[in-house]
Amino acid sequence: MNDEAVDRPRLTPKGARTRARIVEAAAALIHARGVASTTLEEVKVAAEVSGSQMYHYFPDKNELLQAVIDYQADTIVKHNRRALGSPKGVEAWRKMVVAGVGSTQGKGGCALGSLGGQLAESDPEARALIAAGFDQWAAALSDGLRSLRAEGRLRYDIDPDDLATTLLATLQGGLLLAQVQRSTRPFETAVDTLLALAIGLEPSQEPTG
Repeated sequence: MNDEAVDRPRLTPKGARTRARIVEAAAALIHARGVASTTLEEVKVAAEVSGSQMYHYFPDKNELLQAVIDYQADTIVKHNRRALGSPKGVEAWRKMVVAGVGSTQGKGGCALGSLGGQLAESDPEARALIAAGFDQWAAALSDGLRSLRAEGRLRYDIDPDDLATTLLATLQGGLLLAQVQRSTRPFETAVDTLLALAIGLEPSQEPTG
């Protein structure tokens, strides 16, 4: 989402892999510890790169943070599109988001939303990147919901874009509750209630955390 500087040389395949490894390591550390508590030195160690490699790709923490925002947003959007584009669509999407929360019991909250909570008031550029990430996430949801409408499974008085925004808000609120309660139950309740109202999807009978 964030365009690379036009004067930056194109990365070699090896360089691209090294850069990606740094970003993935930084994303994991920041999600677990927070932005303020994660240092470039810690990222360097986690990514198993040298100091010269670290600073070649990311001269300062701000550039790395922007790359992490893009990485988290892109990862979320890809996962959502893949689930919603599967044969069972929304059912697969619901299973994916619940499983994601269940694997951590909500620790760390939303990979993108938690960055917004930390940076929105102090870093305007980061806030804009996070907002763009949420826009792409909402667009992925809207695309899936339009497919439902084409199949006659979405009520015609519900706007797909509005429902996508509502789903996104429900996910964020549910993730916050799951984070502080260390339980998937509030998250599942919020998601299942909305899906039942919008498309009549029956709640899963699988055991919850």
